[in-house]
Amino acid sequence: MRDPAASHVCLSIEGLTKRFGGFYALNQLNMDVQQGHIHALIGPNGAGKTTFFNLLTGVLPADTGKIVFDGQIVDDARPSRRTLKGIARTFQNIRLFPHLTVMETVMIGEHCRAHPSVWKALGDAVLKRPFQESVAEREMQTNAIELLEYLGLAGKRDEKASDLPYGEQRKLELARALATKPRLLLLDEPAAGMNPRETSELDRIITRVRDRGITIILVEHDMKLVMGISDNVTVLNFGTKIAEGSPRQIQDDPVVIEAYLGEDVQL
Repeated sequence: MRDPAASHVCLSIEGLTKRFGGFYALNQLNMDVQQGHIHALIGPNGAGKTTFFNLLTGVLPADTGKIVFDGQIVDDARPSRRTLKGIARTFQNIRLFPHLTVMETVMIGEHCRAHPSVWKALGDAVLKRPFQESVAEREMQTNAIELLEYLGLAGKRDEKASDLPYGEQRKLELARALATKPRLLLLDEPAAGMNPRETSELDRIITRVRDRGITIILVEHDMKLVMGISDNVTVLNFGTKIAEGSPRQIQDDPVVIEAYLGEDVQL
Protein backbone atom coordinates (compact mmCIF):
# COMPACT_ATOMS: atom_id res chain seq x y z
CA MET A 1 0.00 0.00 0.00
CA ARG A 2 1.12 3.55 -0.68
CA ASP A 3 2.27 5.80 2.13
CA PRO A 4 0.36 9.12 1.87
CA ALA A 5 3.04 10.89 3.88
CA ALA A 6 5.64 9.94 1.28
CA SER A 7 3.67 11.34 -1.69
CA HIS A 8 5.20 13.99 -3.88
CA VAL A 9 4.33 15.56 -7.21
CA CYS A 10 5.50 13.21 -9.96
CA LEU A 11 3.74 15.01 -12.84
CA SER A 12 3.28 18.75 -13.13
CA ILE A 13 1.30 20.29 -15.99
CA GLU A 14 1.94 24.00 -16.45
CA GLY A 15 -0.19 26.10 -18.81
CA LEU A 16 -0.69 23.25 -21.30
CA THR A 17 -2.53 24.50 -24.38
CA LYS A 18 -3.57 22.87 -27.65
CA ARG A 19 -5.54 24.57 -30.43
CA PHE A 20 -7.11 23.11 -33.54
CA GLY A 21 -7.69 26.15 -35.72
CA GLY A 22 -9.58 28.59 -33.51
CA PHE A 23 -10.81 25.85 -31.16
CA TYR A 24 -9.04 25.30 -27.84
CA ALA A 25 -8.97 21.57 -27.07
CA LEU A 26 -6.96 22.44 -23.95
CA ASN A 27 -6.60 25.95 -22.59
CA GLN A 28 -3.90 26.80 -20.03
CA LEU A 29 -4.26 23.57 -18.07
CA ASN A 30 -2.43 23.44 -14.74
CA MET A 31 -2.48 20.16 -12.85
CA ASP A 32 -0.31 18.30 -10.34
CA VAL A 33 -0.43 14.52 -9.95
CA GLN A 34 0.87 12.98 -6.74
CA GLN A 35 3.17 9.97 -6.83
CA GLY A 36 1.30 6.73 -6.14
CA HIS A 37 -2.17 8.26 -6.52
CA ILE A 38 -5.08 7.51 -8.82
CA HIS A 39 -5.90 10.90 -10.34
CA ALA A 40 -9.10 10.99 -12.37
CA LEU A 41 -9.63 13.37 -15.27
CA ILE A 42 -13.32 13.74 -16.07
CA GLY A 43 -15.59 15.93 -18.15
CA PRO A 44 -18.28 15.81 -20.84
CA ASN A 45 -17.48 14.51 -24.31
CA GLY A 46 -15.18 16.98 -26.08
CA ALA A 47 -13.77 18.35 -22.83
CA GLY A 48 -10.15 17.70 -23.90
CA LYS A 49 -9.36 14.51 -21.98
CA THR A 50 -8.05 12.42 -24.89
CA THR A 51 -6.16 15.46 -26.23
CA PHE A 52 -4.42 15.66 -22.86
CA PHE A 53 -3.36 12.00 -23.12
CA ASN A 54 -2.12 12.56 -26.68
CA LEU A 55 -0.03 15.53 -25.55
CA LEU A 56 1.37 13.65 -22.60
CA THR A 57 2.40 10.64 -24.71
CA GLY A 58 3.84 12.67 -27.59
CA VAL A 59 1.18 11.80 -30.16
CA LEU A 60 0.41 15.52 -30.50
CA PRO A 61 2.67 18.53 -29.87
CA ALA A 62 1.54 21.18 -27.40
CA ASP A 63 1.19 24.75 -28.59
CA THR A 64 2.35 26.16 -25.27
CA GLY A 65 2.98 24.95 -21.75
CA LYS A 66 5.21 22.46 -19.99
CA ILE A 67 5.03 18.83 -18.94
CA VAL A 68 7.34 18.05 -16.02
CA PHE A 69 7.70 14.39 -15.12
CA ASP A 70 9.78 13.38 -12.10
CA GLY A 71 11.39 16.81 -12.08
CA GLN A 72 12.40 16.81 -15.76
CA ILE A 73 10.76 18.68 -18.63
CA VAL A 74 9.33 16.24 -21.17
CA ASP A 75 9.96 17.76 -24.59
CA ASP A 76 10.98 14.85 -26.84
CA ALA A 77 8.22 14.52 -29.44
CA ARG A 78 8.61 10.78 -30.07
CA PRO A 79 6.10 8.56 -28.23
CA SER A 80 8.78 5.86 -27.90
CA ARG A 81 10.89 8.29 -25.86
CA ARG A 82 7.95 8.98 -23.58
CA THR A 83 7.62 5.22 -23.05
CA LEU A 84 11.28 5.00 -22.08
CA LYS A 85 10.72 7.77 -19.55
CA GLY A 86 8.10 5.56 -17.90
CA ILE A 87 4.82 6.81 -19.39
CA ALA A 88 2.41 4.19 -20.77
CA ARG A 89 -1.23 4.21 -21.82
CA THR A 90 -4.22 2.15 -22.82
CA PHE A 91 -6.82 3.27 -25.35
CA GLN A 92 -10.57 3.83 -25.30
CA ASN A 93 -10.85 1.71 -28.44
CA ILE A 94 -8.86 -1.47 -27.89
CA ARG A 95 -5.74 -1.58 -30.07
CA LEU A 96 -4.39 -5.11 -30.24
CA PHE A 97 -2.71 -7.05 -33.03
CA PRO A 98 -5.57 -9.56 -33.51
CA HIS A 99 -3.50 -12.40 -34.98
CA LEU A 100 -0.83 -12.39 -32.27
CA THR A 101 -1.09 -14.63 -29.26
CA VAL A 102 -1.74 -13.26 -25.79
CA MET A 103 1.89 -13.98 -24.86
CA GLU A 104 3.28 -12.24 -27.95
CA THR A 105 1.10 -9.20 -27.29
CA VAL A 106 2.54 -8.69 -23.82
CA MET A 107 6.09 -9.26 -25.05
CA ILE A 108 5.69 -6.43 -27.57
CA GLY A 109 5.33 -4.11 -24.60
CA GLU A 110 8.67 -5.31 -23.25
CA HIS A 111 10.38 -5.13 -26.65
CA CYS A 112 9.27 -1.52 -27.07
CA ARG A 113 11.79 -0.59 -24.37
CA ALA A 114 14.58 -2.14 -26.41
CA HIS A 115 13.72 -1.11 -29.97
CA PRO A 116 13.21 2.21 -31.76
CA SER A 117 9.81 1.37 -33.26
CA VAL A 118 6.84 -0.86 -32.59
CA TRP A 119 7.41 -2.61 -35.95
CA LYS A 120 10.95 -3.59 -34.97
CA ALA A 121 9.60 -4.77 -31.63
CA LEU A 122 6.88 -6.74 -33.41
CA GLY A 123 9.43 -8.42 -35.68
CA ASP A 124 11.77 -9.39 -32.87
CA ALA A 125 8.98 -10.56 -30.59
CA VAL A 126 7.26 -12.77 -33.16
CA LEU A 127 9.70 -13.75 -35.91
CA LYS A 128 12.77 -14.74 -33.87
CA ARG A 129 13.25 -18.52 -33.84
CA PRO A 130 13.73 -20.43 -30.54
CA PHE A 131 17.42 -21.14 -31.17
CA GLN A 132 17.99 -17.39 -31.44
CA GLU A 133 16.54 -16.62 -28.03
CA SER A 134 18.88 -14.73 -25.75
CA VAL A 135 18.94 -14.60 -21.99
CA ALA A 136 17.15 -11.24 -22.24
CA GLU A 137 14.45 -12.79 -24.43
CA ARG A 138 13.82 -15.59 -21.96
CA GLU A 139 13.65 -13.05 -19.16
CA MET A 140 11.02 -11.12 -21.15
CA GLN A 141 8.99 -14.31 -21.50
CA THR A 142 9.19 -14.92 -17.76
CA ASN A 143 8.09 -11.35 -17.05
CA ALA A 144 5.22 -11.67 -19.53
CA ILE A 145 3.98 -14.86 -17.87
CA GLU A 146 4.11 -13.18 -14.45
CA LEU A 147 1.99 -10.27 -15.77
CA LEU A 148 -0.52 -12.65 -17.33
CA GLU A 149 -0.78 -14.54 -14.05
CA TYR A 150 -1.24 -11.23 -12.22
CA LEU A 151 -4.19 -10.36 -14.47
CA GLY A 152 -5.65 -13.86 -14.64
CA LEU A 153 -4.75 -14.52 -18.27
CA ALA A 154 -1.91 -17.03 -17.94
CA GLY A 155 -4.15 -19.93 -18.98
CA LYS A 156 -4.82 -18.21 -22.31
CA ARG A 157 -1.28 -17.19 -23.23
CA ASP A 158 -1.27 -19.25 -26.46
CA GLU A 159 -4.68 -18.04 -27.67
CA LYS A 160 -5.03 -15.31 -30.26
CA ALA A 161 -5.75 -11.89 -28.83
CA SER A 162 -8.81 -11.57 -31.08
CA ASP A 163 -10.33 -14.76 -29.63
CA LEU A 164 -10.51 -13.38 -26.10
CA PRO A 165 -13.81 -12.03 -24.73
CA TYR A 166 -14.06 -8.24 -24.66
CA GLY A 167 -13.30 -7.89 -20.95
CA GLU A 168 -10.18 -10.04 -21.26
CA GLN A 169 -9.00 -8.02 -24.26
CA ARG A 170 -9.20 -4.98 -21.98
CA LYS A 171 -7.02 -6.77 -19.42
CA LEU A 172 -4.59 -7.84 -22.15
CA GLU A 173 -4.14 -4.24 -23.28
CA LEU A 174 -3.43 -3.33 -19.67
CA ALA A 175 -0.87 -6.15 -19.45
CA ARG A 176 0.89 -4.86 -22.57
CA ALA A 177 1.06 -1.36 -21.06
CA LEU A 178 2.41 -2.72 -17.77
CA ALA A 179 5.05 -4.69 -19.68
CA THR A 180 6.73 -1.38 -20.59
CA LYS A 181 7.46 -0.96 -16.87
CA PRO A 182 5.69 2.39 -16.47
CA ARG A 183 5.89 4.72 -13.52
CA LEU A 184 2.90 6.65 -14.86
CA LEU A 185 -0.02 4.76 -16.42
CA LEU A 186 -2.73 6.54 -18.42
CA LEU A 187 -6.03 4.64 -18.58
CA ASP A 188 -8.41 5.92 -21.27
CA GLU A 189 -11.95 4.79 -20.41
CA PRO A 190 -10.92 1.27 -19.30
CA ALA A 191 -14.49 0.39 -18.24
CA ALA A 192 -16.04 1.27 -21.62
CA GLY A 193 -18.26 -1.59 -22.78
CA MET A 194 -17.84 -3.59 -19.59
CA ASN A 195 -20.70 -5.11 -17.62
CA PRO A 196 -21.04 -4.45 -13.85
CA ARG A 197 -19.15 -7.61 -12.88
CA GLU A 198 -16.25 -6.76 -15.17
CA THR A 199 -16.21 -3.16 -13.92
CA SER A 200 -16.05 -4.36 -10.31
CA GLU A 201 -13.10 -6.57 -11.20
CA LEU A 202 -11.45 -3.65 -13.01
CA ASP A 203 -11.79 -1.57 -9.84
CA ARG A 204 -9.76 -4.18 -7.94
CA ILE A 205 -7.16 -4.47 -10.70
CA ILE A 206 -6.55 -0.72 -10.91
CA THR A 207 -6.18 -0.53 -7.14
CA ARG A 208 -3.66 -3.38 -7.18
CA VAL A 209 -1.67 -1.67 -9.94
CA ARG A 210 -1.61 1.55 -7.89
CA ASP A 211 -0.47 -0.40 -4.86
CA ARG A 212 2.55 -1.58 -6.86
CA GLY A 213 3.72 2.05 -6.79
CA ILE A 214 2.47 3.01 -10.26
CA THR A 215 0.81 6.41 -10.53
CA ILE A 216 -2.42 6.35 -12.55
CA ILE A 217 -4.32 9.00 -14.47
CA LEU A 218 -7.81 7.72 -15.14
CA VAL A 219 -10.16 9.05 -17.83
CA GLU A 220 -13.54 7.43 -17.32
CA HIS A 221 -17.27 8.15 -17.71
CA ASP A 222 -18.36 5.59 -15.11
CA MET A 223 -18.74 7.96 -12.17
CA LYS A 224 -19.31 5.18 -9.66
CA LEU A 225 -15.90 3.75 -10.55
CA VAL A 226 -14.23 7.19 -10.59
CA MET A 227 -15.61 8.35 -7.25
CA GLY A 228 -14.93 5.03 -5.56
CA ILE A 229 -11.33 4.60 -6.65
CA SER A 230 -9.75 8.04 -7.13
CA ASP A 231 -7.58 10.00 -4.71
CA ASN A 232 -8.04 13.25 -6.63
CA VAL A 233 -10.26 14.40 -9.49
CA THR A 234 -9.74 17.14 -12.09
CA VAL A 235 -12.74 18.27 -14.12
CA LEU A 236 -12.46 19.69 -17.64
CA ASN A 237 -15.12 21.46 -19.68
CA PHE A 238 -14.41 22.75 -23.20
CA GLY A 239 -10.67 22.39 -22.59
CA THR A 240 -10.63 24.40 -19.37
CA LYS A 241 -10.23 23.14 -15.81
CA ILE A 242 -13.36 24.02 -13.86
CA ALA A 243 -12.77 22.10 -10.63
CA GLU A 244 -10.28 19.95 -8.77
CA GLY A 245 -10.30 18.14 -5.44
CA SER A 246 -11.28 14.99 -3.63
CA PRO A 247 -14.12 12.84 -4.99
CA ARG A 248 -16.44 14.18 -2.27
CA GLN A 249 -15.58 17.80 -3.11
CA ILE A 250 -16.21 17.17 -6.81
CA GLN A 251 -19.53 15.44 -6.17
CA ASP A 252 -20.77 18.48 -4.21
CA ASP A 253 -19.44 21.14 -6.59
CA PRO A 254 -22.34 23.01 -8.28
CA VAL A 255 -20.14 24.06 -11.23
CA VAL A 256 -19.32 20.41 -11.95
CA ILE A 257 -22.97 19.37 -11.65
CA GLU A 258 -23.96 22.12 -14.09
CA ALA A 259 -21.28 21.04 -16.59
CA TYR A 260 -22.78 17.57 -16.65
CA LEU A 261 -26.40 18.72 -17.17
CA GLY A 262 -27.82 16.89 -20.14
CA GLU A 263 -25.31 14.06 -19.74
CA ASP A 264 -26.46 10.64 -18.54
CA VAL A 265 -24.08 10.81 -15.59
CA GLN A 266 -24.79 10.48 -11.90
CA LEU A 267 -22.07 12.11 -9.80
